[in-house]
Amino acid sequence: MRTLGLFLLMQVQGNGGTAAGHDLLQMVVGSSPIQKAVLLVLILFSVTSWAVILFKLWVFSRSERQSVAFLEVFRRSNKFSEVQAVCKTLAESPLVGIFQAGYAELNAQLRLSGSASVGAAAVARPTIKSLAALDRALLRAASVEVNKLESRVPFLATTASITPYIGLFGTVWGIMGAFQGIGQTGSTNLGVVAPGIAEALIATAAGLFAAIPAVYFYNHLSNRVKLLASEMDDFSLEFLTISERNFT
Repeated sequence: MRTLGLFLLMQVQGNGGTAAGHDLLQMVVGSSPIQKAVLLVLILFSVTSWAVILFKLWVFSRSERQSVAFLEVFRRSNKFSEVQAVCKTLAESPLVGIFQAGYAELNAQLRLSGSASVGAAAVARPTIKSLAALDRALLRAASVEVNKLESRVPFLATTASITPYIGLFGTVWGIMGAFQGIGQTGSTNLGVVAPGIAEALIATAAGLFAAIPAVYFYNHLSNRVKLLASEMDDFSLEFLTISERNFT
């Protein structure tokens, strides 16, 4: 008997969920053109934000994995030329862009000073002219890499801030229509008022459905950008320290 009771309860719940979904679809189909347009805009925001979320999670995962591999090569190598040789295989790491900028600046300064290029055999010890110029090159490259990581992430903040208001606009418009219906029928019966208000609230729910994940993942991705930016700052300092030790 207990098993039969549980089975009947599950059937009732399943039928209730199906009926609720059917009623929701009917309310969307029966809504006004303005409300349909609002829902369409909210769906576009939601789909686009999820596309951005999944893409950036994939990009950050690759960047973090390749950064770990690049640091292992960088700290194990005795010459910058050896590190330069593996940069193409780890191009998704933001540290590669910083290293290549620093490596290019080093070689440019060494050529101007008449010394051999970095990694090549030289009789005299190579020296660089300006450590500050090398620092500026690293800072500029780090800024470029941070901008790459932050691209498309601000769209999530836009979605999080604007979609609740779009949904609220659809709700207000729907409630206005519901009150107009009350005025035309002259009845305040709940059966007359409730369907219009329920249709109006769908827009608010859709706005929150688009905004809540956008808020969460905007904060999550922004935090990961900060961590990667901190790692880039640490690498720039390490690069400067090695350069000062060996080329000044």
